[in-house]
Amino acid sequence: MGADELPRAHGGPPLRGTLRATPDDFFVDEDIGFVPDGVGEHALVRVEKRGANTEWVARQLARFAGVEANAVSYAGLKDRNALTRQTFSVHLPGKPDPDWPALAQDEFRVLEAHRHRRKLQRGALRGNAFTIVVRDAEGDAAALEQRIDAIRRQGIPNYFGEQRFGRGGDNVAQARAMFAGKRVQRHERGMLLSSARSHLFNAVLAERVRAGSWNHGLDGEVWMLSGSQSIFGPEPSSDALQERCARGDIAPTGPMWGDGELRSTGAVAIVEQAIGGANPDLVVGLAANGLRQERRALVLRPENLSLEWQSARDLRISFDLNKGSYATVLLRELIDSSGMIGSGLIEQLE
Repeated sequence: MGADELPRAHGGPPLRGTLRATPDDFFVDEDIGFVPDGVGEHALVRVEKRGANTEWVARQLARFAGVEANAVSYAGLKDRNALTRQTFSVHLPGKPDPDWPALAQDEFRVLEAHRHRRKLQRGALRGNAFTIVVRDAEGDAAALEQRIDAIRRQGIPNYFGEQRFGRGGDNVAQARAMFAGKRVQRHERGMLLSSARSHLFNAVLAERVRAGSWNHGLDGEVWMLSGSQSIFGPEPSSDALQERCARGDIAPTGPMWGDGELRSTGAVAIVEQAIGGANPDLVVGLAANGLRQERRALVLRPENLSLEWQSARDLRISFDLNKGSYATVLLRELIDSSGMIGSGLIEQLE
């Protein structure tokens, strides 16, 4: 199911405009959620990059420090066509710190570096702060304010973004071929498994959006505590649970498919089982590859969401997202950028 086929929660976008006319129009500031220890075998190097992908910067850091490429790690990938700040860890056992500020190129520069006791692991971040400028924005300003208010109150569907599914969205087809016996490169396997899981989750969430039940609980709901991955349930629907959901304390969840039984029951299980029944090859393939049943929140609540008109036609949108969420799914509720020059995928990868 492509991004264009996923139902929006709040209706069509009230604006049209151009996204990413320049890389500086899309700024991402990564928050790893902790302060470096100041001592240890790893250097945590904070980098600002423009027009460079994360893996290429990691190789440049390794070369400059005189270490193997696998000595450099990072919490998450960031888009190339953007201005981004993120942290890398460089393993330097028994080695002095290089002159990091001397490593300055057109594509990136080192902002700061501090020692730390542990390697920075993939996914080890709190989230990202976004500042996005929409050029040539046109539409109904009053409707935009109403949409922002609705998003603040109700959130948006926590879809996986289109970049999760590869260029042209063909990762799911490749996953089906892999499950049918096609050999793939080892480094491709994890990506295809993630795409298959994400496809099933998005399909369940899309059904809940169509039914109007994506941001409140049904009977048999499995709930997630906001700000954590802790889940509880299944639970029958109750006024108390609905009130906690309305104020953002908890959120209903959908399945991240793998081995084992779905945790949901009742009305929720009926929806999820129908999606699984329509995609038996993906369900069986994910279980056969050792993934476990997990859950993901259906509701995404952006934090610090704000708008500022920089001119009559240029709009700046700022917001924070927790890790694993995608800027694209927020922007599609606000802006129609189809066919506009400079538009493209806006990535926030885990």
